[in-house]
Amino acid sequence: MVKRLFRRRAEPAEIEPEPVAVAKGQPPDPELVEPLEVLGPDAYEALRTSFTAAVSHELRTPLARILALLDSASLPGADVPDLIEQARAEVEQAGELIDEILFLSELETGGEVVALGATRAWPVLTEVLDHLSDRAARAGVELRLEGDEGLELPLRSRMLRVVAHNLAENAVRYAGHGSTFTVSVDRDGERVMLRGADDGVGVAEGDLPRLFERFYRADQARASRGTGLGLAIVKHIVASAGGVVEARGGRGEGLEIRCSFPV
Repeated sequence: MVKRLFRRRAEPAEIEPEPVAVAKGQPPDPELVEPLEVLGPDAYEALRTSFTAAVSHELRTPLARILALLDSASLPGADVPDLIEQARAEVEQAGELIDEILFLSELETGGEVVALGATRAWPVLTEVLDHLSDRAARAGVELRLEGDEGLELPLRSRMLRVVAHNLAENAVRYAGHGSTFTVSVDRDGERVMLRGADDGVGVAEGDLPRLFERFYRADQARASRGTGLGLAIVKHIVASAGGVVEARGGRGEGLEIRCSFPV
C-alpha cells in the first residue's frame, strides 16, 4: 500500500466542483428521488413544494445576514471594511449554494454524465488533496492519501474530482483542529472502494443515515457552514455509477464515508 502526506503549500489554491456528468436519458437514482413518472399529481406537487420551501429557507439565511451586516455598517464607529468582508463571504456562500442546487438538479434529471469509462483514481485524488492543503492547514486538519496507485474507479475524472473534493472539504470543515483525514482507494473482493475517513469529532450514530439528505446538517455547529448538499451530491454520483455509499462512525469516533463500486 502506498501512502502520501499532504502539507501546506506556499500559495493557497482551491478548486470548485465542476458541473459534469449520467448519460442523457439515464433514470435518476431511485434511492434519492422517486421517478417522476410514478408520482401522482398530489405527490409530485408535495415534493416540489417541499424542495422549494427548503431552498427558500437556505437562501433566506445568508440574505438576512447580509442585510444585518449592511445595517451595522451604518452605525457610528462601525468597522466598515471588516463588515464588507463578512458580507462578501455571505454572498460567496449564497453563490456556492445556488451552484450546488443547479448541479444536483442536473444530476437528478439525467442531464449530466457520471460514468463513461473508468479513471485512474490516484492522480485525481492527489490533485484534490493538494489543492485543499492550505485550507486544511488553517483548519488544523492533516490530509493523507493511501491505497493502490493503479486502481481505477468507474467515474469520469471530473466526477471523481467532485466526490473527492466534497469528502475532503466535509472533513476540513467539521472534523476539528488536530484531526487527520485519510482518503484511500483499494479493492475489497469483487468491489473497489473509495473511502474518506477522519478521526475528528464525528456525529451521533442516529444522524448517520441522514447525512446524505439534501440540506441536512447533523448539529447546530454545522448549521452556519457549508451548503448541506455536498454529501447528497456524493451519494447521487456514486449511485448513478452503480455504487453504494454509506456513513460510519459516532460521536467522538470520527466519520468514515465509504463509496463502493462493482468491479
